[in-house]
Amino acid sequence: MTSTDIKAIVFDLGGVLIDWNPRHMYRTVFEDEAEMEHFLGEIATLEWNSQHDAGVRWADGVAQLSEQHPEYAGLIEMYMTRWTEMLNGPIDGTVAILAELKKAGYEVHALTNWSSETFPIALERYDFLGWFEDIVVSGDEKIIKPDPRIYEILLERVGRNAYECVFIDDSPANIEAARKLGLVGIPFHSPEQLAGELAALGVTTD
Repeated sequence: MTSTDIKAIVFDLGGVLIDWNPRHMYRTVFEDEAEMEHFLGEIATLEWNSQHDAGVRWADGVAQLSEQHPEYAGLIEMYMTRWTEMLNGPIDGTVAILAELKKAGYEVHALTNWSSETFPIALERYDFLGWFEDIVVSGDEKIIKPDPRIYEILLERVGRNAYECVFIDDSPANIEAARKLGLVGIPFHSPEQLAGELAALGVTTD
């Protein structure tokens, strides 16, 4: 692989371009940080949330978890009814990199674990999502990263070989899965780190 092989840059969204975190909302509900962490770590976990990214309806997921933990039913329902408060805005430094890559002529795509019910909210809120040529949303495909099939769907849709694509994600497991299929993986930590790793690959915006 050389820098001239790279044709497309594929971004994860949550944690890379958009600051999504349930704590943004639940900190307005819980007075005790430890209680909030217990709730998010043991009850309304990211693993539970991921089933909605895989296509489970929010109403069904909330009902099932509330039945299991009736004492938390009100708090669980907030995960659905106050979901928009978990969005804390764009990660501006990464949005700037996205803009520069698109201006430089690279194809830009997105591959996101996101519920098909809530993704339209993000589409309406963040104009930069309209810059992508393709966005593969797990909730639409009923498959979530790091399942290899969703990366294959991405490659089929964009019409590129794996080695032509750089994939950026904040999840080590998702990066590992992408690399196994031949994509060039960059684990995301910060916009500054991302810019440096892209430059090291020869992906420049000059």
